[in-house]
Amino acid sequence: MKTFLSEVVGSILESENSLATTICVLPSERAGVFLKEELKRQLTTTTFLPKILSIENFIEEVSELKKIDTVTLLFEFYSVYLENNQTNKDDFDSFSQWGAIALQDFNEVDRHLVSAAELFSYLNDIKRLENWNLDSTEPVSEMIENHFSFMESLGVYYKRFYDYLVKNGKGYQGLLYRVAVAKVQQFIDKNNHSKIVFIGFNALNKAEEYIFKELLKSGLATVFWDSDSYYMNSKKEAGTFLRRYKKEWSYFEKHSFKSIANNFSREKIIHQIAASKNVSQIKAVGQLLAKKINLDNTALVLADESLLSLTLNSLPENVKKLNITMGYLLKDMPIAGFFEAVFQLYLNQDKLDMVKENLFYHKDVSRLLSHPFLYKLCNNCLELGEVKEQLVKNNQVFVSYKKISELLVEFKEVSLLENVFDMSQNVSKFLMNCVKIVDSGKDLFDGFEKECLYRYYNLFLQLETLNGDFEHIRSIKTLHAIYHQLISSEKLSFQGEPLSGLQLMGMLETRVLDFETVIITSMNEGILPAGKNENSFIPFDVKKEYGLPTYQEKDAIFSYHFYRLIQRAKQVYLLYNTETDAYGAGEKSRFLTQLEIEGIPVVKKNIAPLVVSETKNILEIKKTPEVIETLKKIANSGFSPSALSTFVLDPLRYYKQYILKIKDIDTIEETVAANTMGTVVHDVLDVFYRPFSGKYLQISHVEEMLVKTEETIRFYFNKHYKNGIIEKGKNKLIFKVAESFVLNFLKAELDLLKQGRKIKIIGAEIGIKVPIEVEGLNFPIYIKGTVDRIDELDGVTRIVDYKTGKVEGNQLKIDDFVKVTEDYKYTKALQVMLYAFLYGSGNKHIFDGRLEAGIFSFRNMRSNFLRMDFGKARVKDYDVTEERISEFMIVVKELISGIFDVEKPFVENTNTPF
Repeated sequence: MKTFLSEVVGSILESENSLATTICVLPSERAGVFLKEELKRQLTTTTFLPKILSIENFIEEVSELKKIDTVTLLFEFYSVYLENNQTNKDDFDSFSQWGAIALQDFNEVDRHLVSAAELFSYLNDIKRLENWNLDSTEPVSEMIENHFSFMESLGVYYKRFYDYLVKNGKGYQGLLYRVAVAKVQQFIDKNNHSKIVFIGFNALNKAEEYIFKELLKSGLATVFWDSDSYYMNSKKEAGTFLRRYKKEWSYFEKHSFKSIANNFSREKIIHQIAASKNVSQIKAVGQLLAKKINLDNTALVLADESLLSLTLNSLPENVKKLNITMGYLLKDMPIAGFFEAVFQLYLNQDKLDMVKENLFYHKDVSRLLSHPFLYKLCNNCLELGEVKEQLVKNNQVFVSYKKISELLVEFKEVSLLENVFDMSQNVSKFLMNCVKIVDSGKDLFDGFEKECLYRYYNLFLQLETLNGDFEHIRSIKTLHAIYHQLISSEKLSFQGEPLSGLQLMGMLETRVLDFETVIITSMNEGILPAGKNENSFIPFDVKKEYGLPTYQEKDAIFSYHFYRLIQRAKQVYLLYNTETDAYGAGEKSRFLTQLEIEGIPVVKKNIAPLVVSETKNILEIKKTPEVIETLKKIANSGFSPSALSTFVLDPLRYYKQYILKIKDIDTIEETVAANTMGTVVHDVLDVFYRPFSGKYLQISHVEEMLVKTEETIRFYFNKHYKNGIIEKGKNKLIFKVAESFVLNFLKAELDLLKQGRKIKIIGAEIGIKVPIEVEGLNFPIYIKGTVDRIDELDGVTRIVDYKTGKVEGNQLKIDDFVKVTEDYKYTKALQVMLYAFLYGSGNKHIFDGRLEAGIFSFRNMRSNFLRMDFGKARVKDYDVTEERISEFMIVVKELISGIFDVEKPFVENTNTPF
């Protein structure tokens, strides 16, 4: 295949110009490597190679200024901003949000040689006209006036910053272009014996256009365009810029427009592959590459460069040589997660107002102590895991470094943890300690990991130096914003063999280069071409007015790159994601549709991941002799109402919880759990009512309880919710809910007493264990439980169960006791009747009078005491008789008999309500 570079090199060698005095200028440094190889291939004699420069290096040489990186630029800009703004100064954090956008606009203004003073004045006038209303007598709001002031200031900031940078011999890209335009004649005079060759350019900014035309006019330059008649001899957007140069530049009135090929007319096979999700795309790419024997002339182009990591992990074994031309973002490196965890440790400390106490949020501490990077630095020490266990055991929602250090008394890497946990909110100390942390791992890592470590070492050193020079960063929050901006733009470059093997590239790296086989992924709108979103203070219509690029020009640039890349290829594979996102984005690229409309043969194919249907089997556990022995021990200890309720809900859950004794994983109880609140309420009522066992309740007794409620609830919260904070957030609300539960209950008691009702407390929190006999089971079996309260209301004995959850009356209405063992809905009735059985077994005299059993539901206090109702239809029957308890226990004994039946395994209930 005859490539564009081979044609250009052939033309250069045919000319009479000396290579030693030739300067070749290309769109990228990458293209220079391939140009050098092509020169070596075609040269037949020993000679000096020409000077090969990227366009950015060439402009830097012409301007005689040094380009500075974006972060340093932002720091420099803030210094100028402070000098020229005496009132309402933004802090660096706020400034960095709009400063970065302003710098982008300054860059575009300079690259396109727009009069900044005129543009920003025009922009300010437009903003004022937009808010001008002759009919309104109201003054302009402060916010709008501040906006006007800001727009007016932009022009001032631009001028002062421009002068400052030029004076110091440095600048951003656009500034270098503007200065280069001013110095182009000076460059021509100094290099009048050189020959400059511009190779493979397309969309030039105004500064580049001026420089190109001046050099062409002087006779020092030649330009080679990489184009095809397919889009040059039509109105296709791919040829937008090149057609204009050919038509408008006076140079081409007397000179030929070099390099208009006719490659699209040659045979090529284009495959269009629709894939579901990005993973399917990359897996399909792996399958395509696996079929190729020789990958030396193959390019894999990732339109979405964020898929690099996924792609590297999906390459087939036959990819022996690989050259990656795109960088690996620092934010995607494994170490990025560790430092993000360090930042969150201190950001949340500030957010949760724990700076003064120097306490850390437990989740941030656990996340940090669990990170693989820290384990590696500590030689995979197990002590870090033990710290996490202790935090859970002590329910430490907030933890101090002192507490952590106490738990790590024998820990060898004490200095390492001091670097992590002893930074406070001091930015300088934070950066210094981050440098120490990275430095401590330099001998523990190799290869790629060590290179990542080195990049982070340089990153923190750069931030430390910049902050030392400028002192703009005064909080961890601001530092985090700048750090995040850096790792989201900085890349780690790969080293490889650029001239052999598979070429893994981004779209811009393909400029000037040609391949026989091209695979392009993510051919979706919003990616190729990119979307219309632009961060700029300059509106679309103003950009059009002043000739600044908009998304329309960018679409034309992407179009050119796409068509140019495939014009010489023989095999082309275009993959796109068929899954659209929530906003409708993700449809296939317009470029694919254009190929179809223009009649270019395309082979279509749809691929999707293999869907394997899986039938979930219901789990069953057989009752082995060992299981039966365990059940006998449980029976001897006593079946509790809650255990029997669990068996009714799900036999398999009962097996796991009571036989295997599998507990839920212990976690830090950050928000008061429902069972903790229930325990608190039960304990408060127990301590209130226990002193009155055997006595009649008086109004004064309840009034005294009301006074002590808040104090007592606080005491039991502190007891059961250890190391927790109940003065803030959700816990404060839960505390108030618990308080309202108790207060509402006591007020209901007080109302009864004021009505003249008689309440006698028989007992509170009574633990009872009663033996029972089950036919066919010849070993001890007990029922045990703790009755919350036994009282007597106007001569009627009541067995009371407290529930902090919501209970409805229909859950206690039973006309057939079989329901309590078949439907979990009625397990509340099961529990209440078991309490009635337990108490009645040792107190037969209660059946001489009326006996009722029921629940006080604190979330349903309007219903007051919810009683067991044995009536049918609408008839009410609340009497708990000895006969009814006997009928109930027959059902309970059948339930227990079923638990011991070896023919009935523990079967999973797949329809549990929770």
